[in-house]
Amino acid sequence: KISSLSSYNGKILTRGSNQARSRFVKKNGQCNVIFTNMEEKSQRYLADIFTTCVDIRWRYLLLIFCTSFMASWLFFGIIFYSVSLAHGDFGEMPCILHVQGFVGALLFSMETQTTIGYGWRCVTEECPVAVITVVIQSIVGCIIDSFMIGTIMAKMARPKKRNQTLVFSKNAVIALRDGKLCLMWRVGNLRKSHIVEAHVRAQLIRSYITAEGEFIPLEQMDLNVGYDEGTDRLFLVSPLVIVHEIDKDSPLYTLSRADLETDDFEIVVILEGMVEATAMTTQFRSSYLAREVFWGHRFDPVIYEERDRFKVDYAHFHKTYEVPSTPHLSAKELDEAAGSLSTFCYENEVALSFGEDENDIFDSSPTVGKEKVVIQSISQKYYRYNLYKSYKLLLKSIRSTRSSLVLLILGFKRLLSVTT
Repeated sequence: KISSLSSYNGKILTRGSNQARSRFVKKNGQCNVIFTNMEEKSQRYLADIFTTCVDIRWRYLLLIFCTSFMASWLFFGIIFYSVSLAHGDFGEMPCILHVQGFVGALLFSMETQTTIGYGWRCVTEECPVAVITVVIQSIVGCIIDSFMIGTIMAKMARPKKRNQTLVFSKNAVIALRDGKLCLMWRVGNLRKSHIVEAHVRAQLIRSYITAEGEFIPLEQMDLNVGYDEGTDRLFLVSPLVIVHEIDKDSPLYTLSRADLETDDFEIVVILEGMVEATAMTTQFRSSYLAREVFWGHRFDPVIYEERDRFKVDYAHFHKTYEVPSTPHLSAKELDEAAGSLSTFCYENEVALSFGEDENDIFDSSPTVGKEKVVIQSISQKYYRYNLYKSYKLLLKSIRSTRSSLVLLILGFKRLLSVTT
């Protein structure tokens, strides 16, 4: 059930669902998605057997490794035993010397494929079939060795485990930065080796309803983290705070603190780059639900200058502190308020100069309709600031006037002394 709706670029976004959203991307970066009813799944996976072997767990890969060699030895052992049995090696000149049964044939198969070298058992020239079988087994053994070694090397060299030493903050925050409302989260690299060409991306995952009434459960919308300016490129030596400015192009433009408490969106954050040691591309993912985004908070500092170098304290990596001065309004409401701020401040100063009280200030506003409502809603926040500003200007004027008066008196005294 949808309790409220909002819009973004003409899209009707759902907000305030009664049921908590399931996480699309887990905190460790795994996607919380299960595929069902896939046609010809086994055939498709077998067609790409190399990728399948690289992706499976180590326990299954080692099981395949052992099984493939055992199956190969048993298969060719049965062939050698059948050749010896058909030729009557147990009573005449044998094709394979000193193979008296299946166990001997199996040992001969292992010695052939692993190139251990023949000892007591060896093939003779009596049977061309045995010679051809030895050749085939040697070729098959090389193929199995190449495939299994290549698979294990590729799996060992995968940069997936490099993600274990990359970390995103447990929570994201929304606060003012340079006068703009921003969404921020922190990323860090726990290794001294660098992530080359590191860059970040972020997407907002949210359900919305089309103009035709179609319900889209997982709509992905990009969050700009500096693509145009190039600030999405990171030199990830120390922890960095990634900033998304909530402007009119942001999907979060209409999000206020009250909306955040009832919303059900998910923010997926992605860090990509090349591992310095292997030059292989790695990707690290995490996500933040609406309840994991703290409004009016900033991250604790983690970098300190100590003697002739910088120290990073990861004990404060996930910690935040509250900023009470953060407005509860959305970025859109703040922009609308800023548009009316100049008129509001001018009226304040004029009213103060004539000694009017606070109620007279706001009642004298010529603004009507929606703008007047906006001005009155933010009046409490700017009144004290404007009063303090006027007080400082008054003190400055008094000091300036006093200084001028002192200079005038000194000059007059000097003039009198010269004339006398």
